[in-house]
Amino acid sequence: MTNTEKKGCIEAVNLCKLFPQAGRKPLEVLKDCSLTVEPGKLNVLIGTSGCGKSTLANILAGYDCPSSGEIMMDGKPLNGPGSDRLMVFQETALWPWMTVMENVIFGPTVRGEMSKKEAREEATRILELVGLQDFRDKYPAQLSGGMQRRAELARALINNPKVMIMDEPFRGLDDLTRELMQEYYLKIFEESHCTTLFITTELEEAIFLADRILIMTFLPGQIKKVIDVDLPRPRDYRVLTSKRYLEIKGETLECLLEEGRKCFGDECNIANSMVDEFRRQANDVCDR
Repeated sequence: MTNTEKKGCIEAVNLCKLFPQAGRKPLEVLKDCSLTVEPGKLNVLIGTSGCGKSTLANILAGYDCPSSGEIMMDGKPLNGPGSDRLMVFQETALWPWMTVMENVIFGPTVRGEMSKKEAREEATRILELVGLQDFRDKYPAQLSGGMQRRAELARALINNPKVMIMDEPFRGLDDLTRELMQEYYLKIFEESHCTTLFITTELEEAIFLADRILIMTFLPGQIKKVIDVDLPRPRDYRVLTSKRYLEIKGETLECLLEEGRKCFGDECNIANSMVDEFRRQANDVCDR
C-alpha cells in the first residue's frame, strides 16, 4: 500500500436526491439513503434497473450533489470529485487518439505525481497484471471490448485511489468475456484489497465478487439489506456450486424480487417459485 494512511471508508447518511420535472413534482430518486462502503472490502451494490444506483455512485464520486444528507470519507466531509475516488463507467472513456500506454500514464503525469519514466514503469507493471503488456502501443479501436475494460482498470489503478467506484463496468460484454473480466478483477482485488464499490444488476456477478452485498430498494432508493458474503478467498467458479453460495443467492433474490414486484405488480408469481428452487438446490448440495 503506497499511501500509508490509505483507508477509504465512505459513510453516507440520509442522502436525498430530487430531480426537477417540468410541470410535475420533482422525482425523488434517493430518500434517506444511508450506507457504509467498508474499507479494504469489495462492496457490491445491486438493485432493480432504474432504482438510483448510478445516481448514488455519481454522488459518492463527487460528480453530483445530493439534495440533502452528508457524505464522509475517513471521517472528513466529501465535497466534489477527487483523485482519492476513481470511477470506472459503463461505457469506455479511453481517449481514442492515445495508445493504451498513453491513456494509462496520462493522469499521474498531468498531475505531476510521477515523471514519465516512473509512470511508464508503473504502467508496465499494471498492464502485465491485467494481461495487456503486448498491447501497450495499440489504440482503443484496435482492442476488443474486454481489453478496453482492462485498459480502463489499468488507468484507474495507476492512480492508487483510496476507493474504486465501478458502475456496471462489464455491462454489454458477452457472457464469456464478462466471466473472464470478473476473474481478472478478482485477481486484482485480492492482490490490492483496494476499497471498492461495484455496481451491478447481475445477481451471480454480485455474489461471486462481493465481500458485502448492499441491496437497494426501488424508487426512492434506500439500502434495503446488507448481506455478508462469507465465501472463501481466493475465489473461483467452484464456489458457484457450494451450499453457501446458493443460500446467499436465495436470500438476495428474495429481496430483489420484493422490489421487482413494485415495478411489475404481484402478478409476477414466478418470484416465490424461483426463491424456493434456490433453497431446494442449497439443500440438495448439503445432502450430497
